[in-house]
Amino acid sequence: MTELEVVFLLDVDNTLLDGDRVVVDFHTCLKQQLGSACARRYWVIFDRLRKALGYVDYLGALQQYRVELEQGDANEQQLLMAAAFLIDYPFADRIYARALEAITHLDQYGPTVILSDGDIVLQPRKLQRSGLWQAVRGRGLIYVHKEKMLPAVQRHYPARHYVMVDDKLGVLAAMKSVWRERLTTVFVRQGHYALDAKIIAAQPAADITIECIGDLVTIDRSHLAPPAIHR
Repeated sequence: MTELEVVFLLDVDNTLLDGDRVVVDFHTCLKQQLGSACARRYWVIFDRLRKALGYVDYLGALQQYRVELEQGDANEQQLLMAAAFLIDYPFADRIYARALEAITHLDQYGPTVILSDGDIVLQPRKLQRSGLWQAVRGRGLIYVHKEKMLPAVQRHYPARHYVMVDDKLGVLAAMKSVWRERLTTVFVRQGHYALDAKIIAAQPAADITIECIGDLVTIDRSHLAPPAIHR
């Protein structure tokens, strides 16, 4: 495969899409379908599963909740409705303003690629229903820990330079420690992780910080990649 000059890697949740809002809506759905007490029980299972897996798995937690139910529990049908809520969620309504425009802007300089953490069912579904999969022309990679999968990223999309756009400073710092000058990190201050003062203080600053994903439209390519690879 021919080595590209630059590849733009884009996170999904709270970078291109308002993941926090999706979670709030799912909280509301669980309370309506299961009741407050059972909804709290679900989130206990969810947290336990996240620690065991290393990533969030909303549908997996519903399945585990189902396994732990006593036979004949009245919540069985409601669990199915909660799962359907996620599968059929209107993710396109949660795309941040100008996010698609930012993808189009970056595509002028090099291919945009979704690089996301997540499960193998809901996360791809999210990309498809949101329109992000189509926006990046099917260039998408989903891993358990994307910052540990850089060799795989290089195999799929070999490039002289990469630009990673993410709302998590920890992920950006981990990738920077491996790729070093080969990577430009862009920190998007959207979502609860990006606005947590303790998290920000504990991590090194990114190369570039922007307030919202739409700001990428106004950033010149000279700020995103070394001059040596500019066209």
